[in-house]
Formats: sequence, C-alpha cells, structure tokens
Amino acid sequence: MKITLLQIDKTDQPWVNEGFELYEKRLKHYIGFQTQTIVYPKANRNKSFDQQKKEEASLLLKEFPKFDHIILMDEKGKSYSSMKFSEQLNKLSISGKKHIAFVIGGPYGFDESVYAKANDKISLSEMTFSHQMVRVFFVEQLYRAFSILKGEKYHHE
Repeated sequence: MKITLLQIDKTDQPWVNEGFELYEKRLKHYIGFQTQTIVYPKANRNKSFDQQKKEEASLLLKEFPKFDHIILMDEKGKSYSSMKFSEQLNKLSISGKKHIAFVIGGPYGFDESVYAKANDKISLSEMTFSHQMVRVFFVEQLYRAFSILKGEKYHHE
C-alpha cells in the first residue's frame, strides 16, 4: 500500500516544515509515502470563499483518478482514537487498496463536488486547526498508526 498526502498550498512556516519532515522521515520506514502539493494561485485569493473552493476543487478532482481510495481530512468527518485509526489503515490494506490519498483542503474547506467524489472523511479533532498544522498532526498520527501495527513502543496504551 502507498499513501499520498494531497494538499492545497505549500507550508510557509519553517517550524511546520520541520515537524512535518521529522515524522515524514520516520514514516518512510514503514510505507511508501509522498506529499503532493497543489499550489493555488495567489492572484485568486481575492475571490469569494465559494469561488476559491470551486477552483481548488477543479485542481483536486484532476488528481483523484490516480488513487484507489480518497479520504478527506474534514472537521465533519469520523473521529478515531490512534488505535482505531491504525485498525482502519490495516483494513484498507487488507482490502487490497494499493494507493490511498488523504486530502487536506484549503482554509475554507472543500467544495461539494470534492465531497461527492471522496470515499471517506476523517477528523483529527472537533476543534478547527489551520490547514498547515493539520499536516503535522496527520503525519504524526500516520506514523503512530504504523508503529502500533508493527507492535513498536512509540504509542503508550
């Protein structure tokens, strides 16, 4: 199984990049992992939130056919404990999914057309985080999930 983190816009905070890179490096020990960033043009930032979401959606939807399973990172998605998240990843792997995309949208969320094409939605918290911080939280949880599956001591429960 291979996992891609598909995200809108690059991270502009060095500390976010450092945290992400730390867990990304650890994660590659367990699974094929890559990040794909779709850059949303700065010139479009003066448009309405709905228009921005529609334009981001057209960019995201072009990428979706590459993946067997699309999971949106969304505050309205299902919440998992770290243990349950690792179980879900294991189920996806056993079910024969070869390439999964976890998708982080822009600051205004996803357009309805993206929700319609996704297979699942998950939430990291009931709280709202910046889409840049979600990257670090997600990659750490992904690393934690694989360490759980391998029976390693990173997760304490």
